Amino acid sequence: MELSEYVQKGFQMLADPGSFDSNAFTLLLRAAFQSLLDAQADEAVLDHPDLKHIDPVVLKHCHTAAATYILEAGKHRADKSTLSTYLEDCKFDRERIELFCTEYQNNKNSLESLLGSIGRSLPHITDVSWRLEYQIKTNQLHKMYRPAYLVTLNVENADPRTYPKISFSCNMEQLQDLVGKLKDASKSLERATQL
Repeated sequence: MELSEYVQKGFQMLADPGSFDSNAFTLLLRAAFQSLLDAQADEAVLDHPDLKHIDPVVLKHCHTAAATYILEAGKHRADKSTLSTYLEDCKFDRERIELFCTEYQNNKNSLESLLGSIGRSLPHITDVSWRLEYQIKTNQLHKMYRPAYLVTLNVENADPRTYPKISFSCNMEQLQDLVGKLKDASKSLERATQL
């Protein structure tokens, strides 16, 4: 994991028992997870009375560093040994390492779901359905008499607010062209996996 110098310095300040006692460390760590996982969270999570004695600039710096490390660990699906190694390099003591790893494990699934929902990945096609329709007239009432295919692709998407189906209409030539291109793509994939 590559972290900026700014994040590393904030993390080293967080490791210092002189800057953050055990209770303040626990509160800041939980605030970092809460600010990442709870959409309703705001800066009030840092206004806890037990954190008032810490300089607000240092508090925000350490909060940002902790949140950044949590996101990076989630992105790389870090395990306990990876977390522990990095925390030891930042001079965390055993108690803080254990607390961090426990908190991370408790929130790991939620964190991975959050990270999975971010980004622009293409939807995964799970099923295809089609039907043949016969167009008799156009919008201008001209006679046509031609077949058309209505194709619906059912897709799997992480965001439930998006429409889970992609539908389009095509004529026989367009459908044959699509099928040919899909066969070419399938053959290319087979060749690539055999190398």
